[in-house]
Amino acid sequence: MTRRLLVQKLVVATLGLALLVSAGISFRRSRNFAEPVVLGPGVTAVRQLGEYFAPIRGTVNDCKLYFMEGREPGGTILILGGSHAEEPAGRLASWVFAENGVVEKGRLIVVLSANRSATTMTRLGGAYPPSYSIPTSWGSRTFRMGDRWTNPLDQWPDPEVFIHYPSRQELAYVDVRNLNRAWPGRPNGTLTEKTAYAFMEMIRREKVDVVVDMHEAELQYPVISTIVTHQKGQEMATMAAMMLTDIEGFKIGTEFSPLTLHGLSHREIGDHSQAVSLLLEAPEPFLDATRGITTEERLLSGQDEFVVKAGQHGLLFEKIDEKGWPIALRVGRHTSSILQIAETWTEDNPAKGLSITGVPRYADLVANGVGHYLKNPATAKKIVYE
Repeated sequence: MTRRLLVQKLVVATLGLALLVSAGISFRRSRNFAEPVVLGPGVTAVRQLGEYFAPIRGTVNDCKLYFMEGREPGGTILILGGSHAEEPAGRLASWVFAENGVVEKGRLIVVLSANRSATTMTRLGGAYPPSYSIPTSWGSRTFRMGDRWTNPLDQWPDPEVFIHYPSRQELAYVDVRNLNRAWPGRPNGTLTEKTAYAFMEMIRREKVDVVVDMHEAELQYPVISTIVTHQKGQEMATMAAMMLTDIEGFKIGTEFSPLTLHGLSHREIGDHSQAVSLLLEAPEPFLDATRGITTEERLLSGQDEFVVKAGQHGLLFEKIDEKGWPIALRVGRHTSSILQIAETWTEDNPAKGLSITGVPRYADLVANGVGHYLKNPATAKKIVYE
């Protein structure tokens, strides 16, 4: 081996090692990045999911539960953000509730990271930004981006076919790490199944009346801009959708949960508990297969000329133009939908009603932006970390 060839190999090896170390530092930083939550005036208790199922206690998925209890008794609503952590509007809407909401009647339980493991990485091969920042009047707040599936560092390997429990339905192999294909879970299953089982235990023990699971969908996916509902909630969801479309300034429809499609929250929670289960889908162009470069700016602006072009060719199930689908619109759809669902539930169940104040609606978020409703951790007295 000549001296020149040896030098070349050493240079290449050194560059490879430098890339490996740099990537490792980035992955470790992303996995351990602490997201502050400023506890708003309505938070009366912060508990852990592991309190309801011991095998989850102390694991990466032992997520926090933010309880907001009113002085007047009533019903209980659970809202789930972060079932799919690559869909940031659901997590941000949960933050807005936790930092601003006050419950006067009934009880609200807020989850920011339903699959916390999925928040510790981004989609493999997707070139997603590891985090994104929301501007505020005092600076900015940074959040982990996340993935659709549980981190393979926490659950591996995937089977060739995922057999859903207890239906025995065959699903895609990767969905073994998908929380929204693992419901109702099982106590001796994978980490993802145990997480779903722990939530089911909490839902049953806390006598939750309504569960709302917040998601975003690519515009090429037919189930979009809608409330997906279990049959127990069909009338409530339809009325809520009508009110939102008529009053709030955005169009939203209703889809009924298929009886034979298993593993999803809107099917299994309603089947295996007393709760009415609903799922919200807001548009997120960032997820589309025909998208442009996956930058932080695209994630937040919701603007993408490639997705617009796909719409011009009739390939989308939701409209998009050069204005895109900014994050404020997507978060606002979720906050308004939850508030309207609570109001509709209360009209039908006055003895178990809910009254929630302090949470901005769609028009507020569009006018002021998400950052307007995020508190400054540097000046806050009560902070926890996700």
